[in-house]
Amino acid sequence: MSRALGFICFFIVTSLLHSQTFSGRVVDFKTKEPLMAVSIYFDNTTIGTTTDDQGVFSIDFSDAIQSNLIISYLGYETIIISNYRTTSTISVELKETLNQLNEVVVNADDGLTRKQKLKLFRKEFLGFSEFSKSCKILNEDDLILRFNKTDNILTVSAKRPVLVKNKSLQYEIAYDIQDFEIAFRYVDPKLDQYSTHSVLYTGTSFYKDVSNRKKRKTKKNREKAFKGSVQHFMRSLYDKNLRKEGFDIFHKKFQVNEWEFFKIEDVKDSSFKKVALNTKVNILFDLKDQSVLEPRVAYFYIDAYGNYSPITELLFGGVMGSYRIGDLLPTNYGLESN
Repeated sequence: MSRALGFICFFIVTSLLHSQTFSGRVVDFKTKEPLMAVSIYFDNTTIGTTTDDQGVFSIDFSDAIQSNLIISYLGYETIIISNYRTTSTISVELKETLNQLNEVVVNADDGLTRKQKLKLFRKEFLGFSEFSKSCKILNEDDLILRFNKTDNILTVSAKRPVLVKNKSLQYEIAYDIQDFEIAFRYVDPKLDQYSTHSVLYTGTSFYKDVSNRKKRKTKKNREKAFKGSVQHFMRSLYDKNLRKEGFDIFHKKFQVNEWEFFKIEDVKDSSFKKVALNTKVNILFDLKDQSVLEPRVAYFYIDAYGNYSPITELLFGGVMGSYRIGDLLPTNYGLESN
């Protein structure tokens, strides 16, 4: 199965939940001087802030937040904080990133031209849908692309977060690549023909909403992107209303009772639910979009907002497996006004 695996951590905010504030100060590790305009955000959301001229920041979160807090500054190592619930304030010292790039290696002839590598990266990073086609990478010069012609693997890194403008969904996305790898079954540079085996990527992202909230077309596009997505499926699974939301489950070509395959139980003192699934199943959405879900663990956890864990152990194929950055919504989509 050709598959894509993206690592994204999640959070949701709603005014019905108890709100808390996390604050801190960010300074340079060596000089101890405050750092201004450091990006502070919850991964894969539209919720973020920056430090002031004293390096101070403050950001609110609710009991429903599940994602890591990201502290990112150009030229410095990124800090990821997961235990912000255990303390209300923090002091952070950022270390400068050592520039270990070897320009000779970066610019070496590895069997593919930069133009060819960029084309392959755009396709697998942004996606193949109508929404993906409206996306544009704003800083391609920051991309470092290497092709291993022995193993037929393209790896991509970047000097700074990859900036993407999604015209259809009206988001500007800053995606900080940690790892990106495309493994090919077949490569013919002369004929410009390629067959992809798998795409694996990890990173953090921040969404900036650039829409006019009254614009009907943007709202319609976002609703279309949500329907049938992994996020939609996980929310429906949590609420145990898969069929009502348009999802039918099949096993070995036969439609089945979904609750004979998905065993769901509450987790004590937690908003999560535990889901056991011991076999690969097919998912049909709206009687036309076909996907495959293959678990690599005995059970996983979900919450009401579409968050699930461990994300790396659930493999999606078909329509859901084809989703890329150009199709994704921030995890607080549709819940801001609840």
